Amino acid sequence: MHKLLIALTVSLLASGQSVASEKDDVMLPVHQLFASFNDGDATTAVAGCADVTSIIDDFPPHEWHGAEACPKWMSAYKAYAKANEITDMVITLSEPRHVDISSDLAYVVVPANYTLKKQGKLASSANSIVTLALKKGANGWRITSWAWADP
Repeated sequence: MHKLLIALTVSLLASGQSVASEKDDVMLPVHQLFASFNDGDATTAVAGCADVTSIIDDFPPHEWHGAEACPKWMSAYKAYAKANEITDMVITLSEPRHVDISSDLAYVVVPANYTLKKQGKLASSANSIVTLALKKGANGWRITSWAWADP
């Protein structure tokens, strides 16, 4: 009986590690996107995007979709930031509320905060939410869509 319990416990622990590892793998392109954005590295920021992506964000034109959506989003952000004298934006992600994985698809909800300077004055926002969908392919997990929502 003890051997059966030990075998069951080992099996459950092993499957738990697999789930944790898979969640870490899903979060890798999410963290890469925002860390690279914070560093001003546009190329690396969008490297975790799928070839075809859909994005909704709080600055015009508010939505981007299709091929090259991620680089177009980054270009639009840079233009918006320049026009509105926004600099030094840093996004900080909290622990995800959801990392739901179904085979090669994932749904992620992450609270986020940011700080920035607008016309030289420090501004911040807490309790934003970024929601993402990802798909696993030959090159690992890639972001297929995301939406940003301020509180």
